[in-house]
Amino acid sequence: MPTVPRRTTRKIQVGRVVVGGDAPITVQSMTTTKTADVDGTLSQVYALHGAGADIVRITCNDVDAAQGLAEIVPRSPVPIIADIHFQYRLALAALEAGVQGLRLNPGNIRNERHVKTVAREAKDRGVPIRVGVNAGSLDKDLLDRYGGPVPGALVASAQKEIGYLEEVDFTDIKISVKHSHVPTMVASYRLLSEKVDYPLHLGVTEAGPPPGGLIKSVAGIATLLLEGIGDTIRFSLTADPVEEAKAGRQLLEFLGLRERKGLDLIACPSCGRAEVDVIAVAGQAQKKLEEANLPIQVAVMGCVVNGPGEAREADIGIAAGKGKGHLFIKGRVVRVVPEEEMVDALLDEAEKLVEQGVEARLAAADGAAAQLADRTAEELLGVQGDANQVAERRRAVMEAASGE
Repeated sequence: MPTVPRRTTRKIQVGRVVVGGDAPITVQSMTTTKTADVDGTLSQVYALHGAGADIVRITCNDVDAAQGLAEIVPRSPVPIIADIHFQYRLALAALEAGVQGLRLNPGNIRNERHVKTVAREAKDRGVPIRVGVNAGSLDKDLLDRYGGPVPGALVASAQKEIGYLEEVDFTDIKISVKHSHVPTMVASYRLLSEKVDYPLHLGVTEAGPPPGGLIKSVAGIATLLLEGIGDTIRFSLTADPVEEAKAGRQLLEFLGLRERKGLDLIACPSCGRAEVDVIAVAGQAQKKLEEANLPIQVAVMGCVVNGPGEAREADIGIAAGKGKGHLFIKGRVVRVVPEEEMVDALLDEAEKLVEQGVEARLAAADGAAAQLADRTAEELLGVQGDANQVAERRRAVMEAASGE
């Protein structure tokens, strides 16, 4: 499989997690609980960790929140970043609480002296800072100069804040230039990537609820990742933050940028040739396979005529045909089961595949299964015809190639 060259960036350490350089792209999310509710916040942090978050951000908007962080940080399974807005002293308090990172918004903390004070304290503790630029909180001077929250304005805001940090010899920095308009977000990060070598935190801000928020986030984040831009990501959804972490992790796995730890289910879109209700079978299979937490790619195909061949790259799959389910591994049919047992048989074989490996399961294949699948496919072709007209096309190709 082709890989995308990563943009070369510096490395920073967020607790035990490395961000930037050649480190794996990380997934972030943010709690929605009141930080003073220590147990409730920790419960959400653990849920985010379980869904794939490598780093979690928690608001530090008052003294009670800072005190809550003092209890949360040592009990967290992942590094905690304190989200700071207007009060720079809360950043100092969060550092005292032991957080592994800070997020500062240049549009909110506009006092150069305050920013430098925070940077000095963070440097002494080895704590990185994210310069988190947001289109909705840009400095009025920049808005006036650029005529709005355009890419140039977002990048200029980030560079101004970075300048404050660099003046006190602080370089453990990562940057975001988020926007709710996907093309503007993409253009902003592209421009920023040309000007700095700090690691970049990608996100479409205020993306909204699913499915629109998911679509916008994927459109912006995936576009940049496929260009080699981006070192850590967050889906900003109006939803349970667990959905953010899960979506972020899945995106990285689907793009081949993180090792698969969860299910990747592929299925044909169904058509008139399908021998089963593909949508229903795929839904049942996804539910059971996700519950089993199997890190494999599974295919659900509507007919045995093309299914195993089209999905031969999947680890395992099932294809329907004349009341039967044809179970295949890497495109080779290994078992044939009654249609009503398709999903259970798929789960059973998938669990054995994960435990024993591909070669062992191919060795245990039913020798007659492949022949039965071939006969079924031929029978269906006789009834339905070849949708792709392969035989006719092959004959036409041969005649064209061998003609005078």
